[in-house]
Parts: sequence; structure tokens; C-alpha cells
Amino acid sequence: MFNRLFGKPKQETNALTTLDKLNETLEMLEKKEKVLVKKAGAEVEKAKEFAKGRNKRAAIQCLKRKRLYEQQIEQLGNFQLRIHDQMIMLEGAKATTETVDALRTGASAMKAMQKATNIDDVDKTMDEINEQTENMKQIQEALSAPIGAAADFDEDELEAELEELEGAELEEQLLQPATTAPAAPVQVPAGRQPARPVPQKRTAEEDELAALQAEMAL
Repeated sequence: MFNRLFGKPKQETNALTTLDKLNETLEMLEKKEKVLVKKAGAEVEKAKEFAKGRNKRAAIQCLKRKRLYEQQIEQLGNFQLRIHDQMIMLEGAKATTETVDALRTGASAMKAMQKATNIDDVDKTMDEINEQTENMKQIQEALSAPIGAAADFDEDELEAELEELEGAELEEQLLQPATTAPAAPVQVPAGRQPARPVPQKRTAEEDELAALQAEMAL
């Protein structure tokens, strides 16, 4: 359908050739227009000269030729406008063709990728991945399982024995006598000596008691 509407790549080459041809024709018409403009200007100058010389008939003939040139100039302008319009249409068609061709290429690439990765292949790949993952888990569990004599040990019995050991250790700690930590020595700052105790005055009764003790000692 796209080929019928926009043509094939070969037709795209023809469009480029047509654009080049239109450009050449446009340049040719512009050159002709410049020539005619000069000729029309020249006829105006001649008409002025004949008018100064009182040659009215010749002046009128010059003005007639000037109008003929102007008609041709107007016609060439219409031709150029048509060519410009045709070039714009061809350039638009060329851009449309290139866009459709790019979309067609993208659709073909997407179709090829979908064919290479259809849903059945995806499901099969995911099943294989899940199977390999499950096999790896089983291998890891088999490697981590105890073997030999260690496989015969009862985990519950081992935990009960551990609890007994912890209870015995706690009981032993409770039965040990509490020991008082030695008092930390008092640090005396350098240059300062501890103050000596101030002697207290004895009462009369204490003096009599001391005298009695001395006599008894004799």
C-alpha cells in the first residue's frame, strides 16, 4: 500500500532528478526575466528621447514594446511561481516518502526482533532459569547437611546440655563469697602534707583516771 502511495526508492531518485531539473528551469526563467526588465527599461529611455525630439509616433512604438516586455515579465513570474509551488510539493512528498520508509524499516526490525524472541521462547527460557535455580538450592542444601557421626547428633539434646552448663555456671557464680575491693589510696597533691590530728584537752576525770592507773602500775 505504501509503495502505491509514495513510490519505491527508485521513484525517490526520480524525485531528486526532477527537483534538479526544476531548479535549472527556475534559474533560466530568472535570467530571462532580468533580460526583459533591461529591455523594457531601454524602451522607456528611447521613448523619452523620441518625445524630446517631437517624434511622437516613435515614442509610442517604444512604449508598446515596453508593455510587451512587461507582459512577458509577468508571464515569467507566473511560471516561476508555478515552479516554486511544484518544488515545495515534491520536497514535501520526498520528506513523506523518507518518513514512511523509516517507519517501514523500523516496523520490519521490530517484527524481526519479535520473531527472534517470541513468547514461547521467553517462557521456555524462564522455565530453564527456574529449574537451574531450584537445582542449585538443592545442591547447596546437600552440601550444608552434616555427614558421618555428626549426622547422628540430636539437636534437642545438645541444646538441653548447653542449658545445663549455663545453669551450673550461674549457680557457681552465686555461691562465691563477695569480696570487697581494697580501698583506693588517697592521692595527696604534691607540696601538701596531710594535716596532723589536733590533740584534745583531757577533762579532770580523765586526769584522775590516768593518775590512778599510774599508781597501780607502780
